[in-house]
Amino acid sequence: MQLINDIQQILRQARQNAYRSMNQAMVNAYWLVGRRIVEEDQAGESRATYGKAVIKKLSDALQQEFGKGFSARNLEQMRAFYLSYPIPQTLSAELHTPDFQLSWSHYQMLTRIKDKEERAFYEIESIQNQWGLREMKRQFDSGLYLRLALSTDKAGTAALAKQGQIIESASDAIKDPYILEFLNLREHYRYTESNLEHELIDKLEYFLLELGKGFTFVARQKRITFDERHFYIDLVFYNRLLRCFVIIDLKIGDLKHQDLGQIQMYVNYYDRFVKLDEENPTIGIVLCQDKSETLVEITLPENNQQIFASRYQTVLPSKEELRKLLEDRSSGDDL
Repeated sequence: MQLINDIQQILRQARQNAYRSMNQAMVNAYWLVGRRIVEEDQAGESRATYGKAVIKKLSDALQQEFGKGFSARNLEQMRAFYLSYPIPQTLSAELHTPDFQLSWSHYQMLTRIKDKEERAFYEIESIQNQWGLREMKRQFDSGLYLRLALSTDKAGTAALAKQGQIIESASDAIKDPYILEFLNLREHYRYTESNLEHELIDKLEYFLLELGKGFTFVARQKRITFDERHFYIDLVFYNRLLRCFVIIDLKIGDLKHQDLGQIQMYVNYYDRFVKLDEENPTIGIVLCQDKSETLVEITLPENNQQIFASRYQTVLPSKEELRKLLEDRSSGDDL
């Protein structure tokens, strides 16, 4: 009955709105608690000793009325929350709060990210993409911010912290490396390209999240035919933001120049026989375990905007190594 369905939807939406409002109210309250603790810290003569004593006394009093959620550890987290998100200059000194749009669990994790720009990036992306805590943690553990920062210049890195990932050109949508730890393949496990494709399709939701914004699945083993010869494209996607097809060819081992020639053929076919006139040129990505940057540079045209070669890893990367690469690149830019 339509009446029942309509009223059920109204009540579900009202429940969601109420939960969202309650969650935001609690996050705001925790920020204000943290602010008040910091103010008290600053009034004490010995911040370390005085601060611990204040936290312990406050915790004992609050737990009597409000329960275990106000342990000394949790109060320290509220204090750290405020220090990570101090009063914006646009707000007055009265009890105003920033515009918090995520859950307290999100902010507990974000507070542990020391780099301000990296923290801002994950907050923006979580809001824009509606990441739950689990997905935000997965993206952080895979070093998404660092991987994107490595693929752009200083201005682009600064923009990540202010706007998140902006997809305006083909290169904006490409990562190197792609992290496929969700496949649970051991680092040196022997598998075929067919095995890899099967696992990616089996965990398509996770793969779409790793690909990034705007991707939708179209086909696997897509057959194309000309001159009575059949060819099979591993994976075909469409990116709604770029308004173009994205073809992915999977390779085990090192990239070969023939692999780039093959993906170029697939891209040319889609551009000439599949894409509509109002759609943008097709993008081709070869996903390989390793590649020679020199081989890629020499094989592809200088003005290439369509063909990309990216590595993939089946284990989480070391963020320390990614940070060192970013620091080394930044040092080189300064020379």
